[in-house]
Amino acid sequence: MKWVTREHVKVDRVACPWLIKKFVDPVAEFLFVPTDQVPRVVEREGAIAFDAPHAELAHHGDQCSFDAIIEKYGLTGAALLELAKIVRGADTNAVDLTPESAGLRAIAFGFARLFDNDHDILAREFAVYDALYAWCREQLAEKPRDET
Repeated sequence: MKWVTREHVKVDRVACPWLIKKFVDPVAEFLFVPTDQVPRVVEREGAIAFDAPHAELAHHGDQCSFDAIIEKYGLTGAALLELAKIVRGADTNAVDLTPESAGLRAIAFGFARLFDNDHDILAREFAVYDALYAWCREQLAEKPRDET
C-alpha cells in the first residue's frame, strides 16, 4: 500500500512510517509531497494520507498522528503505548509529557538538518525508534531488584 504525507519529515512523520512498517504494513511505500499536493496524491495513487490536513490519521485534540494510527489499527501493548506518549510529547506542545520527549524532538530536528531527503531520514532514524521501543519494552518488563 502507498502512504502519503507532507514532505520535510520530523517527529510524527518519521514515527508513523516506523509504526506502519513494524505493525501495520511491512511493505508500505511512503510518498512525501508538498502539503497542498497530499489530496491529489491520495486520489491519483490510492494512497492513505497521514499527518496531513484533513487526514483521518492526523492530530486530533492532544493526540498526534502516531496515536491515530494506533487507534485505527487497534494496536496494543504497554511498550508501544509508552512509546506513543514519548512521540506525542515530542510532536506536540506537551514536550514535558515524558522525560524522553524533549530528546526525541531534538534528535528529529537534528536529522532534518543533516539530510535533505525524507527517505534518507527514515532509513537512518528508524533505528532511533527501534531503540526507544526496545527501551520501553525493557522498562516495562523490569522487576524490582533485590537490594541485599
